[in-house]
Amino acid sequence: MSLPNFYVLIQKDMQAVDAVLRTRLRSEVVLINQIAEYIITGGGKRMRPALTLLAAGSLGFTGHAKYELAALVECIHTATLLHDDVVDESALRRGRETANALFGNAASVLVGDFLYTRAFQMMVEVDNMRIMQVLSDVTNIIAEGEVMQLMNCHVPDVNEADYLQVIRCKTAKLFEAAARLGAMAAGAAPEIEAGLAAYGMRLGTAFQLVDDVLDYSGAEADTGKHLGDDLAEGKPTLPLIHVMQNGTAEEAAVVRHAIETGGRENFPAVLAAIRATGALEHARHCARSEAKAAQDAISVLPDSQYREALIELSAFAAERSH
Repeated sequence: MSLPNFYVLIQKDMQAVDAVLRTRLRSEVVLINQIAEYIITGGGKRMRPALTLLAAGSLGFTGHAKYELAALVECIHTATLLHDDVVDESALRRGRETANALFGNAASVLVGDFLYTRAFQMMVEVDNMRIMQVLSDVTNIIAEGEVMQLMNCHVPDVNEADYLQVIRCKTAKLFEAAARLGAMAAGAAPEIEAGLAAYGMRLGTAFQLVDDVLDYSGAEADTGKHLGDDLAEGKPTLPLIHVMQNGTAEEAAVVRHAIETGGRENFPAVLAAIRATGALEHARHCARSEAKAAQDAISVLPDSQYREALIELSAFAAERSH
């Protein structure tokens, strides 16, 4: 199932989520409205709100609360993107200029703050202490993950376990929360909620691992980002860790130097080392293992087209090329 076909199942629900976002992000401050509209119309996979909708749908829940929760998740995610692009000095996302490139760093940081605080206002309106706890915890953990990633930049001695801890905090934790919220909205039994949460964590991990692969192999027209951005920032992602652990001394030295210095000058040599050691295949294999674990986690769900869509979504996360 391709991504566009996959979204047919929840197309109307996603339109309802976009309507909630437009309402919730409305402000009397003109610049906030401009940046918010730029973000909403910027495309993107919307995987996190889709996950909330699919989780709720898999349990037969049709209430309006799922739209509010899905929009809330997207607010948090978008805030992290605005801040990340400033920290990473990114100029391109989804094939368009980033908000910081277009509106400036200060505006992006401050509108990111607005999105975070608006998300917390929405949490209060939901009036469910458990949901507030899940979302406040995940927001804090994402921030910790981002700081851990920052600390790891230009550090070539990060191992695979350390790197997986970072991506589970900064990326996969919000996927976990998105799936858990769908279960909570439906009033699911504890074992169902736990299964969907585990699915989300594994799905988010697979998604990030493939992002690592695409930074060295994707077509820029498909990914909407420049190749080698991670290397330019000195990020020791899984393909680079694999080279340092399994390559020749010369290959490992090339990668270590590239991580320490950053920039794009070493990209051709690093790419050659990645290809020689099968590093991208290793990362894909890890992503497929995570996707399989995600599928196993939702064996507790009843059979439905939503459960099948969740299975297809996990396969897409591991096999995607954009």
